[in-house]
Amino acid sequence: MTRVLVVNHDTDLADEEVDALRRRGYEVRLCLGPIGAKCPVLSGIDCALAEWADVMVYDAWATGEPEGAAALIAGLRDLHPEVPIVLSASGIEPDWVEVVGPHRITPLVGAPTGDRLAAAIEAALASAQAPAPAG
Repeated sequence: MTRVLVVNHDTDLADEEVDALRRRGYEVRLCLGPIGAKCPVLSGIDCALAEWADVMVYDAWATGEPEGAAALIAGLRDLHPEVPIVLSASGIEPDWVEVVGPHRITPLVGAPTGDRLAAAIEAALASAQAPAPAG
């Protein structure tokens, strides 16, 4: 069973995402992000929840502002490069998103419905398994 860590500062949306993913057979844990608690990643420390996860579904605005979100995702990529990240943005995709390279993520722009979340998770997992392009 694929383990998914959902990080979202909006508790209602987070609950909807968790329920939708559980109905699709994923094992899910929830974190409210740095707004809900002290975040070890922002202190440069490994995150036990990220270590547990096979994939993370991260709210692009979990820190409440774009620069903090970019720093948090970069920190996650540096500390947990083996765990793919789906970055959900209900509005527009942030301009700092990287889809290749060491800080790459899988963007999910628009409503994070259960089907769209599952498709993005599977794409992120497949991308993580693909060999890195020769450069």
